[in-house]
Amino acid sequence: MRTLGLIGGMSWVSTAEYYRYLNEDIARRLGGLHSARILLESVDFDDIERHKLRGDWATVGAKLSAAAQRLQTAGADAIVLCTNTMHHVAPAIENAIAVPFLHIGDTTARAILAEGITHVGLLATSFTMEQPFLRDRIAAHGVKLVVPDADDRAEIDRIIYTELCRGLIVPHSRQTMRAIVDRLLAAGSHGIVLGCTEIELLLDPADFDIPTFPSAQLHATAAVDFALTSDHTMKRPHP
Repeated sequence: MRTLGLIGGMSWVSTAEYYRYLNEDIARRLGGLHSARILLESVDFDDIERHKLRGDWATVGAKLSAAAQRLQTAGADAIVLCTNTMHHVAPAIENAIAVPFLHIGDTTARAILAEGITHVGLLATSFTMEQPFLRDRIAAHGVKLVVPDADDRAEIDRIIYTELCRGLIVPHSRQTMRAIVDRLLAAGSHGIVLGCTEIELLLDPADFDIPTFPSAQLHATAAVDFALTSDHTMKRPHP
């Protein structure tokens, strides 16, 4: 089994879910008392978020790239960034390391295509919904992501940052999110991407009768696939 290097803390609630997903999947596949081989660097989200809000993405990229390098030095065979939004700096991280970087956009796109659809709605932070970094990555696979209107985007963002990132599950917010899903479907989406790990705490894909794509769970599944794949495949060459 290969070792996964996780960059977490954005939020810690999200990272805890990643840790659970990875270990549950390893236990299911291997049985017994098996668990995932994991190295974790958990950053201070408040620090990262302050730089993000100032638009200082160079500093965010540098901090997360340094975290990835430390994980690589410690023995990680691949890097997993445990957040959708911070994939905005994925290119910087990829350029800073020699081991594979498992991109959440690629794993999500493959799952969507496996369902035979190409037009899906996106629920995520306002930044992820409004900026092109995730939509463009997924579009490269032939999938179009559609986002809610401005008012709905603002409400989703509020729910994520004032409730879910603090571990608060509010039933009324679940109803609000489901209403937003209904509006996306009425506008022509054929499925929904849960593009923020914390949203997966509020909405259960099993509750929907449409294709629903929990990006963090899909990301974790791809990471386990990597961990259990032969060391002779999927490696990036060292420079």
